[in-house]
This record gives sequence, structure tokens and C-alpha cells, in this order.
Amino acid sequence: MQSAQTQNQHFSQPNEDVKVIPIVVSLIIGAFFAILNETLLNVAYTDLIQELQVSPATIQWLSTGFLLVVGILIPVSALIIQWFTTRQIFLGAMGLFAIGTIICGISPNFPILLLGRIFQAAGTGLLIPILMNTVLVLFPPEKRGGAMGMIGLVIMFAPALGPTISGIIVETLHWRWLFFSVLPFIVFSIVFASIYLKNVTPVTKPKVDILSIVLSTLGFGGIVFGFSFAGEGHGGWVSIPVILTLLIGMVSLTLFVLRQLKLPEPILDVRAFKSPMFSLTTVLIIIMMMTMFSAMIIMPMFLQTGLAMTAFVAGLVLLPGGILNGFISPISGRLFDKFGPRVLVIPGTAVIVIVMWFFTNVSQSTTLLSFIILHTLLMVGVTLVMTPGQTNGLNQLPPKYYPHGSAIINTLIQIGGAIGIAFFISVMSAGQGRYLESVADPSSPLNQSEAMIAGAQSAFFAGFIFAIIGFLLSLFIKKAVPPTENV
Repeated sequence: MQSAQTQNQHFSQPNEDVKVIPIVVSLIIGAFFAILNETLLNVAYTDLIQELQVSPATIQWLSTGFLLVVGILIPVSALIIQWFTTRQIFLGAMGLFAIGTIICGISPNFPILLLGRIFQAAGTGLLIPILMNTVLVLFPPEKRGGAMGMIGLVIMFAPALGPTISGIIVETLHWRWLFFSVLPFIVFSIVFASIYLKNVTPVTKPKVDILSIVLSTLGFGGIVFGFSFAGEGHGGWVSIPVILTLLIGMVSLTLFVLRQLKLPEPILDVRAFKSPMFSLTTVLIIIMMMTMFSAMIIMPMFLQTGLAMTAFVAGLVLLPGGILNGFISPISGRLFDKFGPRVLVIPGTAVIVIVMWFFTNVSQSTTLLSFIILHTLLMVGVTLVMTPGQTNGLNQLPPKYYPHGSAIINTLIQIGGAIGIAFFISVMSAGQGRYLESVADPSSPLNQSEAMIAGAQSAFFAGFIFAIIGFLLSLFIKKAVPPTENV
């Protein structure tokens, strides 16, 4: 087994002959289109519900299931990164993503479509951590803000742009083209990476602990599945399947953490949480992702069902926020390098609180311009929090924890997103149900529309509470000091 010192030298001193830009570009191209698929179906859900004859609670599994698989795979990515080269992982992940995209495009029903999403998620779950870990290896702490800003452009801009692209394609073509149109870019990414992508991390092949992988899968999977099952309305949060899966998830996750602390070579070293800023920013980022994913799921449903807008119009409403998000992410990274996290994170969370409060008051009289402004401000706030917060937390870690730190953050981001979607969908559904129970004719189109508005307001209020918690946490953030020793 390699010593910690030797491993740290590998992680902190990549080969001088490595050409940084082609490597990062290779990873960004593939990751952009993979992450784009997290939200590419959002605006298409209304059409999918009608064509596939499923409920809103069932259709959300196309997002929740995607995030669930990503969340299960990312914890073992720290192990995978040490077993295979950067090139092998990337090309394998893009291959899985391509297979899933083809399956989705030709799927005749909901189960096959969900299967394709699972393959897509398997590829995405490997791409995200390899992208972040490579940047940690190639860039010194004082330059990581700008580099992480470029990653933020992918991680934040891609899902933000997804609903807009979805709306245009669904309105002009067919939802299957959401997948067919991505295939040429996947092929280009694979060819480009085959030419330019090189390995930048050591292949040490540490011991594989099967029990840890099983506990990780049961832990993260059980928690997300429990939340998602509750969101489907099967007896709510007090049903036996929900309680059982959540209990299995929490117990397994506890055993997983305890086992990692005892193993000489853990697959996910939770000792990274000994770094205070890493712990704080991880919790903060989870809250932000829950808020963002929930808003990006609920808003298109609200616009289409509550306000009777077309998918095309709903997509255009989300476009300015997506574009501005992409521009601000690299800028926020550079500002972080210069000023630190507080001047960005605290105002960012404050903006999110204000926006979510306004969202709780949306109604049929709310103008399109209001929705555009609110969504744009939400995306600006999230960007000001995500890139600086994530970079600040990872900067406090010793180099030997880079794969583990990036895997932990990305795991919890995806898990938080999956839980957020399931939770807020269940809150929205409950709000709809309460409204329909209070009216004489629940089947009336007008009452159905009013019920959607009432449900969305309930979900946005829950998001407002989460945003307040995020703001309070941001007050404790401070600039992380990179460790002077690789301990």
C-alpha cells in the first residue's frame, strides 16, 4: 500500500507535460450534455403524463430515479478514480450515457423510458466526480475559483438550460427528439476525448470493500427511495413502505460511516468532515440544490397546468435565468479567488430568501415578466452560493482527500436534489388535494387549475423555509485556509 505522502505527491503534482486545457475541455463537453439531461425532461412532463398515461407523482421518477442512481454511484467514484485512468472512466461513462440516450429515444412506455434514464444516470454519476477531481489535481488553490467557475458553468448552466431546450423541442418536434438531438454531441465528445484526454491521477488500485459498497447503496438508495415513494402518495409519510425504506437507509448509512472510519482504505473517507468549512458548505450546498431543483420542477408544471401556457412559452420563461447563470458562474469563481466566499455567499442566500418569498404569492394574475425576473434572480443567487461555497469547502482539504471530498459533495448534491424533488412534489400534491377536497366540483378545469396554484404555493413556502435556513448558515462561512501539511 502506498504511503499517504506518496499519494499526496501524486495528487498535488501532476505530470508537467500534461496539457491542461484539452483535458478540461474534453471533460466539460461530455459533462455538459450529461448533466443537461437532469432537467431536460422538466417541461416535457405534462406531455409525457398524457402520452404515457401516468400521474405527476409517477412521472417525477424520471428525475428522482436519475438523481438516485447518480447519488448511489458517486460515493464509489473515489474508489473508481483510483482503479481506472481518467480516460477509461470518461469513455466508459460516455458509453453508458449514449446507450441510455438511445433507449430513451426509442422507448415505447414509461418503464423502458425509466430504464434508459437509469443508464444515462450511470454515466453521469461517473462524469461529475472525475471532472471535479481533475480540476483539484490540475489547479493550485489560488486558481481553483476560476477553474471551479467553469465547472459551475456546466453543473449549474446545463440543468438551468434544460427546461428551455425541452420546451422548444417539445413544442416544435416530439419529446423523443430530446434524446435524438443529444446523440451527435455525445459522439463528438467521445471522439474529442479519445484524441485529447490524458490520465492525470494515479492508478493505485486500493482494496475493494464489498460490504461498504452494499451499505452505501442501501443507505443513499433507501433514503431517496423512501422520500420518492412518499411523494407518489402511497399512504404518505406514515405508510409502512416509506417508513421501512427510510429506516433501512438511515441504518445502512450509519453503518457505512462507522465502517469507513475503521477501514485503512475507505471507499469514501468521511474524515473530510473534520474540516469545518467543508462540512458547513456541504450542508449549505445541499439546501441550495434542493431549492433549485424543486423550483425548476414545479415552475414548468405551474406555468403549463396552472396558467395554461404552452411548453414553448414555459421554456422561454426559464431561458434568461439559464443564460445569466452560465455567464455569472465563471465570474463568481474569479471573484472568489480575489475576495473570498463571504461577499458572494451571504448576498446570494439573501437573494434566494427574497425570491422564494415572492414565489409563495404567485397566482393567475402574476405576469410573465414577474416569473422571468424571479427565476433569473433565483439562478443568480444559487450561482453566487454554489461555486464559491464548493471551492471554499474543498480548499480546506488535504490533497489525499480530494477524490473523497469531491465524491462526498457531489453525492450529497444529487441526493439532496432527489430528496428535494420528491419532497416538494409531495407537498405540492398534498396542497392540490386539500384544495380539491374543499370545492364542490373537483373535476372542473378551473378548480384543477386553482388546485395546481394552491399546491405550488405550498411547495414554494416550504422552499422559503429552506432558504432561510441556508441564509442563517451562510453567516458562519469564512475563507478556508488550505492545509500546510498533507495530513
